[in-house]
Amino acid sequence: MSKPYYITTPIFYVNDTPHIGHAYTSLACDVLARFKRLDGFEVAFLTGTDEHGQKVAKSAAAAGVDPQAFTDKVSQHFRDMGTALGLTNTDFIRTTEPRHKRACQALWNRLVERGEVYLGRYAGWYATSDEAFYQESELTTNAAGKKIAPSGSVCEWMEEPSYFFRLSVWGERLLAFYDAHPDFILPSTRRNEVVSFVKSGLEDLSISRTALTWGVPVPDAPEHVMYVWLDALTNYLTALGYPDENADRFRTFWPADLHLMGKDILRFHAVYWPAFLMAAGLPVPQRIFAHGWWTNEGRKISKSLGNVIDPLELISTYGLDPVRYFLMREVPFGQDGDFSHAAMVRRLNSDLANDLGNLAQRALVLVQRFVEGRVPTPGPLTEADRALLDPAEALLATVREALDAQAFHKALEAVWSVIADANRYVDTQAPWTLRKTDPARLGTVLVALIDVLRRVGIVLQPFMPQTMGRLLDQLGVPVGEARTFAALALSASESLPPGTPLPPPQGLFPRVEEQKAEGRDQGSEG
Repeated sequence: MSKPYYITTPIFYVNDTPHIGHAYTSLACDVLARFKRLDGFEVAFLTGTDEHGQKVAKSAAAAGVDPQAFTDKVSQHFRDMGTALGLTNTDFIRTTEPRHKRACQALWNRLVERGEVYLGRYAGWYATSDEAFYQESELTTNAAGKKIAPSGSVCEWMEEPSYFFRLSVWGERLLAFYDAHPDFILPSTRRNEVVSFVKSGLEDLSISRTALTWGVPVPDAPEHVMYVWLDALTNYLTALGYPDENADRFRTFWPADLHLMGKDILRFHAVYWPAFLMAAGLPVPQRIFAHGWWTNEGRKISKSLGNVIDPLELISTYGLDPVRYFLMREVPFGQDGDFSHAAMVRRLNSDLANDLGNLAQRALVLVQRFVEGRVPTPGPLTEADRALLDPAEALLATVREALDAQAFHKALEAVWSVIADANRYVDTQAPWTLRKTDPARLGTVLVALIDVLRRVGIVLQPFMPQTMGRLLDQLGVPVGEARTFAALALSASESLPPGTPLPPPQGLFPRVEEQKAEGRDQGSEG
């Protein structure tokens, strides 16, 4: 039986259209989902949209439409983004769906039954842009006298009747949980931030609003709607059939293996969410990972600056797989990164066109020219062959370890180390000379190169599925089981027997003109 793996993006807030941050999170999840499937797992991959709250209601009013019509339109933008990115999500959830309302109200009732909720009155600071409550000690005051949250959002004083979740009693239990599960929050710098926040003391959390109607009604108190984050976080349960805990999908996939998100919403996932689940008697997810933010040419991305990066425009300019590669390779996952067209062009020309593309073209052209376009018969392996093949054969284990730690850049660095070895191997073995001096040795060299390319192509499928599919086509690797990770246990002769015909090679990665990138970057600065 295949092993289950449940991975989620956060559900994206529908007050605006998708940008590079949404694409970044989604692509990281898709790479992991694809990798796990090829590695023999049954994967549930969830994404979707968060459609309730004051910010959405205000955006809908500004657009002159009712909130449902507004969310219908904007949610579709995120579905379209998923299609453009080639996402393989198994579900797309909207918090306006009836199934989600049922799940939210069931979780609410469970918290009430367990004595975790009480009715009171909220008086404090609230940032509509963040849909978050803040303590006085967290705020600063700007020149205009406004209270400013750590995110930079303006806070307003709010007073209204509210139901509260007894968050304050969960501080020590959360700290004990973090201590017992040191990899629950990654990267470690984010874990330290969360631990420090919890140690500073938790206050009971307001979990309902009466000044707002756009949300999930509180059971038996319809004048209240649920706090948007209690509503939103429950989506991870909704998609598995909650409140039916005996549903096959729920029993198979909960608790989630990985919730992946941007660092700005870590607190909600690493503090509130496990507290809600513990209070409801439900298992806590295995890991919360918060990645960093992208800037554009060193400047914070914002609509007011006009420097928002549209992922669909990037795909139109460079192609889907190059964009997927760049975003997963350029920045250590978990750290902030700076985007520039010049950096993308350098990465695509160097890594993709020069390194991998050139290796595939050289090797496959040699097969066509020197051995009539068929896989040759290899001879005995030399020390030089083993120096190339051993790291290639170990590549899956290396990449698996890196991706299990969400170190996408390290996984790709390991693959490119093998690619660099293979390019040097071509130069040192000089197959164009062996054709005349040692045809038997030529066969061994070409088979070694074919096998390295096969292994690289299979391992890189989660990152660049379309292009690696074309590479494996050119290597004669049939679609199906031969392209899963199980096939990497096969030797070159087992996977592609001698005599297998290979089609004429076609270039994988065309070079990009650097002048175009320079012009784009200069334009974005203006």
